[in-house]
Amino acid sequence: MRATNLLRRAGVLLGTLALAFTGLSAAPAAAAELERVTGFGSNPGALTMYRYVPDDLPAGAPVVLVLHGCTQDAPGFTATYGWRAYADARGFALVAAQQETANNSSRCFNWFQAGDTSRDRGEMLSLRQMVAHTVSAVGADPSRVYVAGFSGGGAMAASALAAYPDVFAGGAVLAGIPHGCATSMAQAFGCMNPGATKTAAQWGDLVRAQNPGYGGPWPSVAVWHGTADTTVVPANADELVKQWTNAHGTDATADGTASLPGGVTRRDYGSSAGTAVRDYRVSGMGHAVPVRPSEGCGTAGAYTADLMCSTAYITADWGLGGTGPGDPGDPGEPGDPQTPACFTASNYTHVQQGRATVRYGYAYAVGSGDALGLWNVYTVTSLTETEPGWYERTASCG
Repeated sequence: MRATNLLRRAGVLLGTLALAFTGLSAAPAAAAELERVTGFGSNPGALTMYRYVPDDLPAGAPVVLVLHGCTQDAPGFTATYGWRAYADARGFALVAAQQETANNSSRCFNWFQAGDTSRDRGEMLSLRQMVAHTVSAVGADPSRVYVAGFSGGGAMAASALAAYPDVFAGGAVLAGIPHGCATSMAQAFGCMNPGATKTAAQWGDLVRAQNPGYGGPWPSVAVWHGTADTTVVPANADELVKQWTNAHGTDATADGTASLPGGVTRRDYGSSAGTAVRDYRVSGMGHAVPVRPSEGCGTAGAYTADLMCSTAYITADWGLGGTGPGDPGDPGEPGDPQTPACFTASNYTHVQQGRATVRYGYAYAVGSGDALGLWNVYTVTSLTETEPGWYERTASCG
């Protein structure tokens, strides 16, 4: 059985190399250090900037901005959640913003103050200046700039995507809150728990109000949330999905569902043009970020859950290259236990996302060739990725 799998894997990898999720491994940079950067702009939000640039980073590389949660700091955040390791492995410049106690006694980004979450104002402008300074300093690609944040930093990441859709191509909001939920500290606590409910259009209008008349593309958004989070309740993830599907002009009905390692369920929202929003729900996880220290992804900490490497999935969603520890779809070493990813979607979506092909109006699974039935949006099937790029029909996911 193992020999058959190896032969099958070799054939699949040769046939799908151009579409592979990851590339060749990059050795960790030995000399690069996380450095504090000053003079990056007027800095009206009085934030502190740190930057990590891997050795020999080529021109045209991406830039990722990360935003810590309350009580955290930038250096600890980049290490705890594996961001420095992935900057090395996947080849991007890493910018880590830090809040100071002079601005907020709990070191929370002020995501509940309009003067700090609006375009070209306060802390938001400071974040924009950090990114612009880095793009210029390292010759990065301005079209490949991304943002990720946890908790209060996740709420700030949502606002950054709303304020600067022309700057950020994508973002990840981990245990965060929709943009515009609160305009005062009193409202902030209510947004955290029990959460605020609005219509999708109302949430979307709060995003659009940041850039009236904006006609460009909206950034892709990944929402990560634990189902047992009592600090920032999971209802916020539901509202984030409503907000960003509305901003993208699509509905909040999932086009596909996947069961991932660590008890994670992923739902995709979008159209034939691509996935606009991805919703990752982590079963049983509280107020934390999924990491996998045993695979070199992050470290144990107060706000981590040893389940899977979220940083691997986040950077893969953005199309960043290279291979990092715990990459999604990484076959690992022979004998390593693997939890196959499972996808439930319409046959139309399976084809659009590369899991199936079409012949004479019928869909067939990539790799196994299993017949899936009619190629349309009404026929829903489940596929398990038993090997990278090899899909087999299954009765259901989960």
